[in-house]
Amino acid sequence: MLDLRRLRLLHDLSRLGTIAAVAEAHTYTASAVSQQLSALEREAGVALLERTGRRVTLTAAGRLLVRHAETVLAAVERATAALATVRGGLSGPLRIGAFPTAVRALLSPALVALSGDHPRLELMVTEVDPVGVPERLQDRRLDVGLTQDYDVAPGIRDPAIESTPLVTETVFLAVPASSEIQTVDDTRDEPWIVASPGTLCHVVAQHVCRAGGFAPRVRHQADDFVTVLSLVGAGQGVSLVPQLAATTTPPGVRLLELPVRRRTRIAYRRGGGEHPAVAAFVAAMSASAADVMGNR
Repeated sequence: MLDLRRLRLLHDLSRLGTIAAVAEAHTYTASAVSQQLSALEREAGVALLERTGRRVTLTAAGRLLVRHAETVLAAVERATAALATVRGGLSGPLRIGAFPTAVRALLSPALVALSGDHPRLELMVTEVDPVGVPERLQDRRLDVGLTQDYDVAPGIRDPAIESTPLVTETVFLAVPASSEIQTVDDTRDEPWIVASPGTLCHVVAQHVCRAGGFAPRVRHQADDFVTVLSLVGAGQGVSLVPQLAATTTPPGVRLLELPVRRRTRIAYRRGGGEHPAVAAFVAAMSASAADVMGNR
C-alpha cells in the first residue's frame, strides 16, 4: 500500500526539483524527506529516484508514479469536498490569494457577501502576485487564488490546478495628458514605468514593446497601479494599466486603449472546485465581477 503523504512528497519533488525545496515547503528536514522517499521506494518495490552526489532525479517509474499521484491527490480533494457537503454549513478557514487591484475592485464586495451568507467561514486574504498562486495552492498555503494571463502572454497549464474564468479586461497605455503620444510606437524614446522583474506585468510590458520593435527605456519600477498612474500624471513616463486599475485616473493622465486583454481566473487544486467553500467563493466573486464590469 502506497502512503499518501509520501506520494505527495514525490509529487512535490517533481514540481520543486530538490529535496531541500520539498523540505522547506513542508517544514521538514531534508533528512526526513529523504527517509520518507526511501520508504516510498520500498513500498513501490522499484527505484523511483536516481541519486548522483547531491542531485536527485526521477526515474521512469518515478515519473509514472507522479502522474498517478496527481490523480490520487485530486481524488482526495474531491473526497474532502464531498464530506464538507455532507456536514452542511460552511465553517473554518478559507485561504485566499489575490493581487492588489482585484482586492480593491472585486474581492472586497465578495468578502462582504460571503461574510453575510456564511458567518462561520473564516476568510483569510494574502496579497500574492498571480505568478505565485499555483505554487501556494500546491503547497496548501492557499485554498483559492486569482491567476492571470494576457492574450499576448498566455499562461502555462498546470495539471494539478483547475480554474474558473472570472473577468477579461482591456489594457490601456497610460501617457501624460500633455504628450502627443497616440500609439505604443510613439513611446520608443519615452521613459517607461514597469512592474518588478519576475512579475507577469513586467513580462507583458516587455512583450508589447518588443512587438513594436523596441525595448522599453525603464526609468521607474512600481507594482501598485495607483503609484504607476501618479508617476504618469507627474510626467515621469508611460505605462500599461489594466481596466480594473483605470477606474479613476489622476489629473494629467490620458488612457489609450490597446488591442491587448488581461484575463483573470479563480484557481484551486484539481478536484477542489466541488468543495462548498470554494464554490461559494467562486459564486461571490463571479457576482462581484458581473456587477463591477457591468458598470464600466
